[in-house]
Parts: sequence; C-alpha cells; structure tokens
Amino acid sequence: MARSDSFGARRTLDLGCGEFETWAVHAVPGAEHLPFSLKIVLENLLRHEDGGTGTAEAIRRLAGGAGTGDEVSFSPARVFLHDTNGVPVLADLAAMREAVRDLGGDPAAVDPVIPAELTVDHSVVTDVSGRPDAMALNVEREYARHEERYRFLKWGQQQFQRLAVVPPGTGIMHQINLEHLADVVVLRDGRAFPDTLVGTDSHTTMINGLGVLGWGVGGIEAEAAMLGLPVATLIPPVVGLELIGELRPGVTATDLVLTIAELLRSHGVVGSFVEFTGPSVGAVPLADRATLANMSPEFGSTCAVFPIDQVTVDYLRFTGRGPDHVAAVERYAKEQGLWHDPAARLRFDGLLRLDLSTVEPSLAGPRRPQDRIPLASARSRFRSTLAELLADRSPQVAGDAVDEAGRESSPASDPPALAAVAEPRAQEAGLDHGAVAIAAITSCTNTSNPSVMVAAGLLARNAVAAGLAAKPWVKTSLAPGSKVVTDYLQRAGLDRPLEQLGFHTVGYGCMTCIGNSGPLTPEVSKAVAERDLLVAAVLSGNRNFDGRINNDVSLNYLASPPLVVAYALAGSVDVDLLHEPLGVDRTGRPVHLSDLWPPEAEIEEVIRGNLDPAMFAARYADVFTGEERWAELPAGGGATFDWDPDSTYVRRPPFLDDLSAAPEPVGDITGARALAVLGDSITTDHICPAGRIPADSPAGEFLRERGETDLNTYASRRGNHEVMLRGAFGNQRLRNRLVPHRRGGWTLDHLDGREKTVFQAAEHYRAAGTPLLVLAGKEYGTGSSRDWAAKGTALLGVRAVLAESFERIHRANLIGMGVLPLQFLQGDSVEGLGLSGGETYDVRGLEHLTEDDWPRRVVVHARSEDGATVSFAAAVRVDTAREALYLCHGGVLPYVARSMASASSERLSAVVLG
Repeated sequence: MARSDSFGARRTLDLGCGEFETWAVHAVPGAEHLPFSLKIVLENLLRHEDGGTGTAEAIRRLAGGAGTGDEVSFSPARVFLHDTNGVPVLADLAAMREAVRDLGGDPAAVDPVIPAELTVDHSVVTDVSGRPDAMALNVEREYARHEERYRFLKWGQQQFQRLAVVPPGTGIMHQINLEHLADVVVLRDGRAFPDTLVGTDSHTTMINGLGVLGWGVGGIEAEAAMLGLPVATLIPPVVGLELIGELRPGVTATDLVLTIAELLRSHGVVGSFVEFTGPSVGAVPLADRATLANMSPEFGSTCAVFPIDQVTVDYLRFTGRGPDHVAAVERYAKEQGLWHDPAARLRFDGLLRLDLSTVEPSLAGPRRPQDRIPLASARSRFRSTLAELLADRSPQVAGDAVDEAGRESSPASDPPALAAVAEPRAQEAGLDHGAVAIAAITSCTNTSNPSVMVAAGLLARNAVAAGLAAKPWVKTSLAPGSKVVTDYLQRAGLDRPLEQLGFHTVGYGCMTCIGNSGPLTPEVSKAVAERDLLVAAVLSGNRNFDGRINNDVSLNYLASPPLVVAYALAGSVDVDLLHEPLGVDRTGRPVHLSDLWPPEAEIEEVIRGNLDPAMFAARYADVFTGEERWAELPAGGGATFDWDPDSTYVRRPPFLDDLSAAPEPVGDITGARALAVLGDSITTDHICPAGRIPADSPAGEFLRERGETDLNTYASRRGNHEVMLRGAFGNQRLRNRLVPHRRGGWTLDHLDGREKTVFQAAEHYRAAGTPLLVLAGKEYGTGSSRDWAAKGTALLGVRAVLAESFERIHRANLIGMGVLPLQFLQGDSVEGLGLSGGETYDVRGLEHLTEDDWPRRVVVHARSEDGATVSFAAAVRVDTAREALYLCHGGVLPYVARSMASASSERLSAVVLG
C-alpha cells in the first residue's frame, strides 16, 4: 500500500554522515507538548501512514492529546529474543516455511522482514560455584544439555537472512543491547528514524534508559513483528516521574530502583508508559537509567523511558560507538525535538515526584520486588515475616486455588537431588532460619552498572584486607552481563578479592536471576530439609517471587551488589548491618559495614582509570562469532529444516498442520466443559512451568519412554510440543478447584467423573469432541512473557479463558493462538455467580466476530447437571481490529502463512503490512 504524507512531514536531513529521509514530528500541530515516548510513537505513525493501519486522524488525535485509548499500529525497527523463547519462535518459522511450500508458495519467502537479534543467555546454570574452574565446568554442562537446541539456533542463523545470533558465553541480552546493539537512531536504506524494538523478555525495557522505546511481548507477537506485521496497541496514558534533588553518598541505583518500584506499584501504572522528567534527569548516569528502566515490569508499567540528552550521547561514545553515528544521533534528536528540554511543558496524564535525597539503602523482599525494606529495618522485618510464616505452617493445604506466593516466572532451579559442585566449605554450623544460602551478584539490572560493581569489588577488597570471609554455608557466585565487566574488574585488581570471598565468575548469562541458581550444596539442602529451615537468597536481580530462585530457598531479597557481598559475610538476614559488626579483624576489632563501604570518590576514580571505549570495541568486535565450541557445532540443512522425528528437544510444531487456504467462519462455543477452575494471580509459570521435569509427570513419562534419563527442564524443551503439551497446567504449586485436595497438574474429567492429569483429561475430551474452557480470577497470566503458556492452552483444546482480569502480554498471546479471552463483568466472578466448574457451557454471540469487527460482549450459559442454568454476559477482550483478524484465522501463524502462500518474497512486505 502506498505511503501517505498528510502533514508534509517527510524531509531530507543532513546528519553529517550523509543525507537521510526523515519524518518531522514537529510537522504535526501539538506534537511539541507530547512526552518523549509519544513523540517516538508519533514518528512511527507518520512514517507508516497509509490510510489503513496508519491514518491521518490517528496521528492528529495523538498529537492533539486526544489519542489515549486509540488503537494504533506500531512498527518496531527490530525484534529482540533470547534462546528459551527463540527456539520455539524459529521452530514456528521453520514450520511456516513448510506450510507455505505446501500451499504453493516459496518457503524462502518466510524470512524476517525486519532485523531480529537472538541472544543465547537463558540456559547456563550455576551448577558449580566458589572455585576457579566454575565457569568452565558450567559451560561444559551447558553444551552437554543444549547442544541439539544450539545446533538448531545455528541453522536459523545461517538460513534467516535478517536474524543475528549472539552465541552462548557472550553475556546477557539486555546488557549487550545497551552496550552495543542499540543504535538510538537507525540509519537504514537512506532513511533515519528512532530505534525501537519489541522483545520476548519482559525486561526488554532496560533499553528505555538509552532513549530507545521498546517493551516485552510474547513470542507469538514477536514472530508476527519479525515478519513485518505491526504490533497492534492502544495509546497508553503516560505518567511522568519528576526527579528532583540528588542521591546521598552511599545510596546506590539499586536502592533507587527499589524505591521507585514501591512508589509506582502503590500509585498504579499498569498499562501506562512511565517517563522520567524533571530537573534531576540530566544528573542521572546512563547506567543508573538502565537499572531503573530494566525494572519497568516490576513497576507495573509497559515501559519506563528516559529522553535523549547529553548523557545519552556521552554513553554511546563511551561504549565505543562510532563518532559519526554518535554525531548523527545528536543532530537527529535535536532536529526532531527529541532532545531533552528540562523547561518544556509536556502533557502527561499523571505526574509524580521523587526527591532523590530521600532515598535510603534498601532491600526488597522476601517475595515481591515492590516490597521495599529500609536496610535499617531489615532485621526487624525479617523477624516479623518469619513469625508469620511459622504461624501459617500447616500440614493441610488451605486457602485459594493458587499458592499466591508461588509466582515463579522464569526457569526454576534444579532440585536438591542434583549434586552441586563447590568448594568443600559448606557446614551446617550456624544454619538457622534466615541463613543466607545464596549470595549472587547477577542480572543485567546491576552488572551493567559499573558504580555498583566496582563498589562490590572495593568492599570485597576491604573485607579481605580485614581478614573477613564469607560464611561457609553461603553459595556465592558472580555472573556478569558482559565480558567488559570482567575486563575492568581485572584491570582494577578487584577480581581477586571477590574470588577470595567465593565470588568467582560462574558464567555469562542470566543464571541465578532467572532461577538457574543450581542446587545448594548437599549439606545445606539436607539441613534445610531435615530441620525445615526457612533460608534466604540475597541477589542483585529484579524478581524474587517465592520458588523462583531455588526450590530450597523460601526467602528472596533483592539488593545491590555491595550489599550482596555484605550479606555473604554476615551469613544471615537476621542481622542489623548498620549497627552490628560483620565480623572481627585479625586483631579482634569488630568490623562494621561502614568500615568496608568505599567512598564515592574512590568508586569514580576506579571507573575512570580502568574502563574506556576501546574495551567495549574489542569485546564486541566479533559478538556474533562466538567461541570455538560454538563454531564447531554442525548446523546443516537447507531452506527447510531437516526435522529429526526421534528428537526430544526440537520437533516440527503442529500449529500449521493441515492448514486450509481460507479460514472457517467463527462459530459459537457449545457444550464446553471446564478443564480447570483457578484463583487469582495465576502466572504463566503455573500454566507453563519452566523448571525441572518431574519423572512421574506426563512429560517425564513421555521422555522416559523414549529412553531419556536427563529429563532437563521444561524451558530447555520448548522446541518439542509433545513435552510442552504434557506439561501445560502442570506446575506443582497449581491448585485447581475441581480437585481441591490435590496440588499440581490434576483435574476432574466431567465425562467419566474420574480424577486425571490435565493432559489425560484433555485427550479424553478431544476424543469426545468436547471443547474446553478455563475459569479464573484476577490477574490471569501474570509473570513472564511466556508464549508456551498460550500455546499449551490451545493445544489442550481450550477455546476460551474466562477470567476477572488478564495480564497484557498473556492476553495478546492467547489471541495469537486463537484462544478467546473473555472477562467477567465488574462484580461477577466464579464465586459470585455460584459456578462450580461442573457445568456445561455455551458461549453465544461469536458469529459476529469478523476480520474487522467483533462483539464487545457475549452471553455465557452455564447448565448444571440438575438442569439449572446461570446466564451472564462477559466482555470479549479483543482490543483491536487486528486481534479480531487473528482470531478469525485461528491465530497469528495461520494468518501469516496464508498471506505468504500467495505472495512472492518481493511482495511479502506489502502483503503483510497492507
């Protein structure tokens, strides 16, 4: 479709390195008052105006301040993936090539239309720690477990022209994006425009700190975006967070981000953009900005954006970006009105203020990132939490249909039965409730920030000099987000004292932050099990939901890297770090935290003397090449992948099997039964577990029948739908009200009255031709942007999910898989309507769902066995016309495959975008 230019915005701009076609935001009246983030959206709409998905009226309303809630089509400049979501994404694309071929099209036409970058960082596990060869052993085990997956990724790297893969052992996706991949302004094919992205990880927002607009989406939406489909979204409200004052000495960016999480969660910013503004924005270092933006999901916001300013371009220069490009970024931002002006009067939908001088040293926990604890109150808060937990202990399962604390959202750690390897220093002596079992410097949230990393190194140096050591029961680890961190720590001589305290580098990946903490030492696991201890993890990560970090650990606290080191020295969270000594020096003198904490001037001096642009340039010169082990991986095959029918890791997904040339009309759902009745805050990990596969589970039995002995994790087997289907709704913490006395993946089969696994019941329903529903409470689908939570739901035969509310990404993923999200009207619920889940359900009114329209409400009839019927209206949570289009086709993948089947590769972009 031809592009329009209703506002005369198309201009030619000389950026010093050449002339580029641009679209001037200030050409639209009122645009000067938009927040920075919406100016980026406005430019995107101007550049893609076509009268169809992008209209002049939408542009006018947005610039005039009346656009909030309007549907628009956002076209990101690139897509960002990691390996656990990337494998199923590439499997879908590989299957799509075959489907297009079978429908008479060119399989090579299935190729990303826009650039996509995939970083392999989610698979390495802290099996080994506390010893010099820890990383080598962890990498060896990583390849042993994941070689088949990695060969598949390497095939994708070779076959998809616009896919770039960052091999394992390089770093964490968001830190690599920050330090190297992000352009801020893209110069491509003679055009200049803002760098934007969507990513399959919820912490994609970290790049917002660099002035790049982006947020997390599910793998299904990511696939569509890769193939050129715009992301249908609603213009959100923008909440400004005005920063004033400055941080006090000894207060870190971690303390600040935990304070902001508490503030924004209490205010409520779900579904909003957050934008930092105010007189102190220019004083916030770029690394601190990245820390704040990283935790946008924990704030509840869609993104958390800093504008472009001098700090931005200085960071680009500092991290080795080319001088011509840095100059072009500055010139473009100033010409477009994207350069930060502290005096500008911007139009926010809400404005909050934070005085940075009020921020104090803090932790967050033990179960939610927004539950900030002032360091001064840490011991007292731990003791009150402990009292509550001990009082709540009971041999009987009670409460709602879900363990509300069990909000895992990423791969869970290995069970204690898997042997750990560490220095033989673990002892039971001193272990009690609150003992620190894990102290991990981990996560791009903090390892991307030299100030807190250097502070941790200096604190370790001072502790070693004083004769202190980490307690023997603490599993210590250091997992930097890039190799540049190792370089400057080594150059500054800070790697050695960290290692003397047990903080050896264990790998370059997400590791403990996402739950890949590996097992505790057998002695500690035994003590925890036999004495029923509630032990703690202290980590510099971004999430701390119960069960996420380690199965043996009940209390998880987020803290800055120097505080992680301090708690390793203390060995317990039942301590007052501000007043009690961490130990005694060689003369017997008490040593306090204040004696070890380095002054700000020393931290800055170390950074200035040991970190420079050449270090970034050297490390990222071959970022897509990888090490020898990666280079030696075989990855044969042509345009279509040669599937191994016996593979238990990568199988051809079934989503496009027997695809017809045109979709069938959408009809009502009749005679449906409830597969599960669930409570509030059901996470994607409850729906699609990521941790170890139990041997006695349907997935475990499937693998053992095929001779597998190392069952590995669900996360590692997302390329095999047979495993994932059997694991759907299989989290051991899930509680289904249809079987209230059980926990885990069980349900009641209404056709024969027998209790079965969810998979067994779904197979029986499938054979009988019975459609399925899932009933749930509030916040259905919270947690990780896990597309298999929707894929598994669809493969089980679930036609609709009826809940009180949905998390944004999971709702979109359900639609992407052809599953209808329905929402109880205000005041209605499973309990309020007296539903048991044993009824037979009809959903009427779906015949009005078409490719460009949809019913806003439907009527649900629930008939019980005695003939009584409860009828109620439910809202259809289709928010955009494009989502209606996807549902009519049975999901995103069938829609795209049908579009491509009749298009040559040259016409692909026009067909998909049209």
